[in-house]
Order: sequence, then C-alpha cells, then structure tokens
Amino acid sequence: MEASVKALIFDLDGVILSTDELHYQAWSVIARQEGIAFDRSVNDRLRGISRMDSLDIILSYSSREYSLLEKQRLAEQKNNAYRKLLEDLEPRAVFEGVVDTLRALRRHGYKIAIASSSKNACFILEKVGLTQYFDAISDGNGLVHAKPDGEVYSRAASMLGIPASLCGAIDDAMAGIQSAKNAGMTAFAIGPSCKSPLADYRLERITDLLGILEIE
Repeated sequence: MEASVKALIFDLDGVILSTDELHYQAWSVIARQEGIAFDRSVNDRLRGISRMDSLDIILSYSSREYSLLEKQRLAEQKNNAYRKLLEDLEPRAVFEGVVDTLRALRRHGYKIAIASSSKNACFILEKVGLTQYFDAISDGNGLVHAKPDGEVYSRAASMLGIPASLCGAIDDAMAGIQSAKNAGMTAFAIGPSCKSPLADYRLERITDLLGILEIE
C-alpha cells in the first residue's frame, strides 16, 4: 500500500475537526429569519456540499421562491454568522490522533493536502494551528463543481504535483467518497461515509490510516 500512495488529501470538516454544530447554528439563524422549519435531520443533508447547494436544500422547505440575488444575500449572511462563531475556535477542537497522524505522514515523506468545499478552510486551519502540516489547500474559493464532483480533489492533486492515481483521499461524507473516486483516487472512509460501497478502506479512527500505510 505504501508504494501505491504518495500523497494523502484530507477533507476538513468531520475528518480533521468538526464545525457541524457551528454550521447548524448559523443555518438556524437564516432559517428562523425566513420562517423555515429547520432541524438536525435537514442539517444532515448538508454534509459535504457547497454553501449555495446547502441553501437550496433549506429554501426548498419554504413556500416562496427566491431570486439569485436573494440567495446570494442569504448565503453571505450565513457565512458572516458562521465566521463569527469560528472566532472562538481553538486547537482543542482538532480530533484526537489527527496531529500525530499528520506528523507521522510528514516524517515518512508523504505530501499532504486539504480538499474542502469550504471557503473558510484556510481561516479554520490557522485558528487551530494546523496550517504548517499541509503542502496545499484546495478549498471552495474558485471551485466550480462541489462534491460529489471530483474537482476539489483533482485540484489538490495538481497543487501537490502528484497524479491522482497515487493519492489517497480521506472523507467522512458519502458525497466526499464519490468525489474522491470521481477524481481517480483511493478512497478512505471515516465516520458516516463508511457506509459507502465506493470506499476502498474504512477507518474507525484517523490513526488507522497509518496501519494501512504500514507506518509505525
């Protein structure tokens, strides 16, 4: 396995840390403002997809139609609320085992990147002190096609200068696993995405990655 994977590309939210609750709180503000019913079951449908796609799902529960300008305004309001919540994000938000895994990968010469649909990925990594571990960050800025399209993962591989076929992608969302396979990568599922039949490997915890890669 070690010989066939030269780079590891991580999804951010749900793999490195969780800002699910912050997204939920920010979307709740928008839904309440618009008089739309919104609960955690609806929030679960937003995992791994872009802000505008998430907004479309929420607005589908409304009795009225929204113009593109109105949608853009609501998406910006949500992002402002989310970024305000992110101000209190600390390194302790990072999942157990993540730092040890990243350090081990770097020691063994692997290239490491982030592939996230979030436009706030760089800001989040800086807040939790992880920027130094990543050779490239492919985020939602300039992204044309969100997951499950393979663009965000393909772009990360290009930024690393490693063929997609030699990259492993770690994602917790079903759409993320589909994205990784669409990009032609080995897909490592963790959390909810372990149910995906497309996953090549399933991780109970992030440190399991080291065992698969035969890193001691």
